Amino acid sequence: MDKNEIKALRDEAYRHLTTELLPFWTSRMKDEKYGGYITHFDENGNDTGEDEKSLIAQTRCLYTLSSAHRAGYGDGELAELAKHGADFIINRMWDEEYGGFYWMMDRKGNVKIDEKIIYGHSFAIYSLSEYTIATGDPRGIEYARKVFDLIQKYCTDTMYGGYWEMFHRDWTLKGPGSAGGDRKTLDVHMHLMEAFTTLYEASHEDVHRRKLLEVIDILNKRINHPEYKTGIPQFFKDWTIAHQIKFDIIWGWDRFSEDGQKGNATDNTCFGHNAEFAWLLNNALEVMGADKQKYMELFRIIFDHTVDNGIDREYGGVFVEGPHSGGVYDREKEFWQQAEVLIGMLDGVLLLNDEKYWDAYKNVHRFVFDKVINKGVGEWYPLLTRKGEPIWTHMGHSWKINYHTVRSMIQSIDRMDALMKKM
Repeated sequence: MDKNEIKALRDEAYRHLTTELLPFWTSRMKDEKYGGYITHFDENGNDTGEDEKSLIAQTRCLYTLSSAHRAGYGDGELAELAKHGADFIINRMWDEEYGGFYWMMDRKGNVKIDEKIIYGHSFAIYSLSEYTIATGDPRGIEYARKVFDLIQKYCTDTMYGGYWEMFHRDWTLKGPGSAGGDRKTLDVHMHLMEAFTTLYEASHEDVHRRKLLEVIDILNKRINHPEYKTGIPQFFKDWTIAHQIKFDIIWGWDRFSEDGQKGNATDNTCFGHNAEFAWLLNNALEVMGADKQKYMELFRIIFDHTVDNGIDREYGGVFVEGPHSGGVYDREKEFWQQAEVLIGMLDGVLLLNDEKYWDAYKNVHRFVFDKVINKGVGEWYPLLTRKGEPIWTHMGHSWKINYHTVRSMIQSIDRMDALMKKM
């Protein structure tokens, strides 16, 4: 590995983060009139006027600003902008009667969907904990603790383990099928791992550490494939594999068939999720001061599967999905998977000292900077063809926000700095 090459890619990421990516958001996301953040932008960065503020977008924006401030960016400006968002989330989105956060508000802060969706609450814990660590504002950890306690009270499956995910406003479990009340998912449990990690980092409370270890155990023993260690997307209550369906309350713009079910639903793994799980697990072990040695083979298996199957050696970047045993189903390129694989590959280099992960990082880095970034605007295209031609062109939406892109650049810069220090 060449130190000058690492520095060149590190500096390219730094310039993008500080002169394009963060300014894209800080110049247009603050809602001066109603509070919170404006999150819907077209290809040119113009506000689309969409009348919604979702829990997932508001909390992810709060995380982005808090984490960037914590990492030393913004000269204090980001802390002020983070407080602006925390005020809206706490004062307008919190359900005073039943506890927890509403799923969807309009721009003015009126409730549009009052259901309690644990995917969103995982990001509430994550962002509010990060906000307190970054700024010292005690309200963040106060509400993160409240959400954690509600999840333990209402969402824990004491028979089979793990967490239920879809609830009505009063925390009664929703029905089966597309309502989601009979499903457990990789998505939610992985995001609870990252949420509990940051909660424990903020609180240092033993109960938060214990629940973090518990969800790591579930991910490793229930959710990851027993042989290939790749993530399985959806399960029924007893952890039998379920066909991957689209829920009524959707988390993102995943591509499903007209009947709402994915093809190859029981033999389907996501390359971006696998790399994200691995680096989030590494971070959790670091925060807890836990021994990483027993996880080294797991890291190697996951990173090797990503390199061998997910990296497009012809056109660059990361494919979307493929079978657990190897191969590719979906050859399009999603923005967030590129972002997460960048971090994962750098962790692979640092943990396992294998140059093939650096080669994979360079592959994805070049694809992102040449194809994914919307030049002159600053954010990333959400979905592209295999060759890198934009399919979806919006820069911001409830499901496509700054969390993956900004986090990827901050974490990648940090890891490349660590690599150069070792040389």
